[in-house]
Amino acid sequence: MRGLVYKSTGSWYDVKLASGKRVKSRLKGKFRIQGIKSTNPVAVGDYVDLQIEKKGDEELGVIKEIEERRNYIIRKSVNLSKQTHIIASNIDLAFLLITYNNPPTSTTFIDRFLVSAEAYHIPVVLLFNKMDTYNLDEKVELKFLAEMYREIGYECHGISAETGLQIEAVKELMKDKTCMVSGHSGVGKSSLINALQPGLSIKTSNISLQHLQGQHTTTFAEMHELDFGGRIIDTPGIRGFGVVAIEDEELTDYFPEFFAIKHQCKFTNCLHLSEPKCAIKKAVEEGGIEVSRYESYLQILKGEDENYRKDIYAEK
Repeated sequence: MRGLVYKSTGSWYDVKLASGKRVKSRLKGKFRIQGIKSTNPVAVGDYVDLQIEKKGDEELGVIKEIEERRNYIIRKSVNLSKQTHIIASNIDLAFLLITYNNPPTSTTFIDRFLVSAEAYHIPVVLLFNKMDTYNLDEKVELKFLAEMYREIGYECHGISAETGLQIEAVKELMKDKTCMVSGHSGVGKSSLINALQPGLSIKTSNISLQHLQGQHTTTFAEMHELDFGGRIIDTPGIRGFGVVAIEDEELTDYFPEFFAIKHQCKFTNCLHLSEPKCAIKKAVEEGGIEVSRYESYLQILKGEDENYRKDIYAEK
């Protein structure tokens, strides 16, 4: 029997059948998918084959097989260096929520998320939230940031989940799609979903004033259906985003503005570090590529920030 995973709690899964019925389900045995060791072999958005079993008056599902994923977004598991975590799968569109200072979202974090999405062919829209809370200088800086990412090719919107600013525009993007919303804890993911579908009443929490970090109100990923068509996947807040499974030579391909000119480099295997006649370094020097993007590229390439890209495959 085929079903769609709507919620994952680590050991149990909420699966919706074609009939519309929700079934509490568990895994049958151990799963190893695509040779990657994952903390969650089944992810929200997965289509699964399950068998229904009776346990007293309750019907429980046993997941026997996971269908091949069209795409997924994955990051390194923070506490388990050789494991990864699949955030969600079969995504039509991903929203990355960004806030200026409550909590701050760095360009490094944005770029890591974008690289992973590019690698797995997931379109991303950047949503700059809490626009009602910023002063003029902060809004100018966010406008510059949005213009930078628009020039690269990413759609950007300034929104406010609290006041409803641009929420209708977000709805238009989401119609008849399975969308994921991600970002740091405290950027307003739950507030955005409540604004999109008020009846859900998802729990929200205030920012920690001491550390300017959000409180983890979403513990597990969960998908919600929307009255105006489509679904949205709410994900736990992410403090760091580990890029995985990308070879050094491929990394340039996931920075669109790098990919567009890399053929101009003298060497076809140029890593854009110290090689002569590098078109990308020249573009950075001349202002054609933003310095922050190049710095993000170097951090990922060199495995800095917790050495995210290394040793992520399952043992042979």
